[in-house]
Amino acid sequence: MEELRILSPTAILGYGFPMESFQEGMKRKPHVIAVDAGSTDPGPYYLGAGKSFTDRNSVKRDLEIMIPAALEQNIPVIIGTAGGSGGRPHVEFCLNIIREIAKEKSLSFKLAVIQSEFDKDFIKQSLKDGNIEPLHPAKQLTEEGIDETVRIVAQMGEEPFMKALDEGANVILAGRSYDPSVFASLPIKEGFDKGLAIHMGKILECAAIAALPGSGSDSMFGYLRKDNFVLEPLSPLRKCTTLSIAAHTLYEKSNPYILPGPGGAINLHESEFVQVDDDKVKVSGSRFVPTDDYFVKLEGVKKVGYRTISCAGVKDPIMISQIDSIVQSVKDRVVNNFESYGLTDFFLDFKIYGKNGVMGMFEPKDVKVGDELKIIIEAVAPTQEQASTICGFARSTLLHFGYDGRIATAGNLAFPFSPSDSEMGEVYEFSVYHLLKVDNPTDLFPIEYIEFKK
Repeated sequence: MEELRILSPTAILGYGFPMESFQEGMKRKPHVIAVDAGSTDPGPYYLGAGKSFTDRNSVKRDLEIMIPAALEQNIPVIIGTAGGSGGRPHVEFCLNIIREIAKEKSLSFKLAVIQSEFDKDFIKQSLKDGNIEPLHPAKQLTEEGIDETVRIVAQMGEEPFMKALDEGANVILAGRSYDPSVFASLPIKEGFDKGLAIHMGKILECAAIAALPGSGSDSMFGYLRKDNFVLEPLSPLRKCTTLSIAAHTLYEKSNPYILPGPGGAINLHESEFVQVDDDKVKVSGSRFVPTDDYFVKLEGVKKVGYRTISCAGVKDPIMISQIDSIVQSVKDRVVNNFESYGLTDFFLDFKIYGKNGVMGMFEPKDVKVGDELKIIIEAVAPTQEQASTICGFARSTLLHFGYDGRIATAGNLAFPFSPSDSEMGEVYEFSVYHLLKVDNPTDLFPIEYIEFKK
């Protein structure tokens, strides 16, 4: 095979795609339809809660187009990081949708389901064996930390996908996956260069986000050859340029030349990006450099409490000029009010949009403050009731706080919603962000096969 063609319908399963773009992709006779279904970008909540951050109806819409089209052309569909986070409940979420589609459309195919969630006892034993090490800035993992963790998954490489393809799977539904492996598995199985295959997968996993103008809900096509690959958007509204493709290569990476993944890293020192026509870019020179040991990345979260928030606007220029000192005074008042009750185990924050709501976690800098502010009061406590109590007291204190130069005696805040406070439920944080050394990259990820018949 001199060329292997890959259709990436959308940046994340459930984000959708224009039928015109998908049909253009199918006209190019792809050898595989591959799609990434998840990300850690929405934060730790979805992994901990076992919920999908993508809508069920939207996921079903995408799959009921992709799967029948692939079966008609006798090519596989590969789905990675099922359900958004790739744990067992997330895989089950997608599996139930596929069952519905198979029944409703009377489809016949072989499905491979690959799990990537680990039991805590296995992680504890791996820790005792010295096979787990932290990724900066994570700290050394402990048994106590493992016990506190709600769910732990690992990013699988291309090997489990290759095994499922070898065993005749028409559709592969996988748990947490290294994003490029979803796209690179078939090319690597067919003998194409691993460095080029993974680099192409790195770009295709976000589909048309890598085009201009970028879109997470449009399709992209990849042509992999022996010494290069070419990327093409499937909408006439978009173009791939050397700048857009090179920029997306650096996407989410701290080192622009070395992109680590399971079992090694892509070395981009000799990569070249060439505009081959108005909307296509050719990439060459990318190399895969294996590590001495094979590592996969672990991701785990722990529950830290419950959150309640309140959103309000501020217009008074006198209050705006003193907002930092006012907020600190309100925080002090909240602490003072509840310490006599023994309620001290809580987190209280004021996110001030129009001043430093986005960059507030970083080193303070002089910024131009807007003439209107949006304040989000956030309280996190061990119970939902406690979080609501803290948030409500902070909100009422800020609402009637007396500051220097205050003229009116009415409230300081404008609330866009009634009720003003919203209970957000459970709060999680990432507690496992470590590397696990493995002897065999397929043994950790069990595969179950399901046969669907008309």
